[in-house]
Amino acid sequence: MARIDYFYSAHSAYAYLGAQELYRICAAHPGTEMVHRPMLLSPVVEAAGGLSFAARSQAHVDYFFGREIERWAEWRGAPVIDHRPTYHDNPLDLPNGVIIAAQRAGLDVNTLSFAILQAHWRDDADIADPGLLHRLIAALGLDPNALLAAARSEPVLAEQAANTQEAIDRALFGSPSYVVDGDPFFGQDRLDLVARALIQPFRPDSWRNPPVG
Repeated sequence: MARIDYFYSAHSAYAYLGAQELYRICAAHPGTEMVHRPMLLSPVVEAAGGLSFAARSQAHVDYFFGREIERWAEWRGAPVIDHRPTYHDNPLDLPNGVIIAAQRAGLDVNTLSFAILQAHWRDDADIADPGLLHRLIAALGLDPNALLAAARSEPVLAEQAANTQEAIDRALFGSPSYVVDGDPFFGQDRLDLVARALIQPFRPDSWRNPPVG
C-alpha cells in the first residue's frame, strides 16, 4: 500500500488548484493512504533558500499571482479571484489546525480542506476568522465548536510544528509537496508523476546518491 504525505498550507493557491486531481488520483488507486500534513509555509520556503513573496520582484509576483494561476485555474476548472487574496498574510494556525484536528478525529478531511482552500481562493474569505470557519464547518455537517477548540489545542499546534520541521528536514521547496513512500514531488503540476509513482516507483535518486566505485 502506497502512502502520500501531503505537505501544504491552508492558503496555498496550488494546493487549491491541485486538490481535486489529487483526490481523484487517490480514488483511482485503492489502498493508497493519503495523510494531510498542514504546515507553516514561509519557514519551509526560506529554509530551502527561497525568497519570501515580499522580497521577490514585482514581475515574479505578477506572474505567480496572475497568469500562471489563471491558466491552471482554467485547466483544472477551479474558479479563482482575479487578485492576490485580501487576507493572504493572515496567520495560518487556525485553518491549518482545523484540518489537522479533523484528520485526528477521523472526519472527512479532504472535503473540509478543499472548502477552506476554496474559500480563500474563490471567495476571498478570511480563513483565519473563527466566525468564517465556524460557518464553513457547520455547512459540512460537522461540529464547529469541537473542531475549533481542537484546532487551538497544544497537540494540534505541536503537529503543525512537526509537519513544518519535517518539511524543512526533507528539503521541500513549498506548497504543495507530495511525498510518495519517501519520494518528494513539488507542485501540483507534478501530479501525473505522483500517479505514476503509485503504480511503479521511480528509480532511486542517483544524482544525490551516486553509485560507489
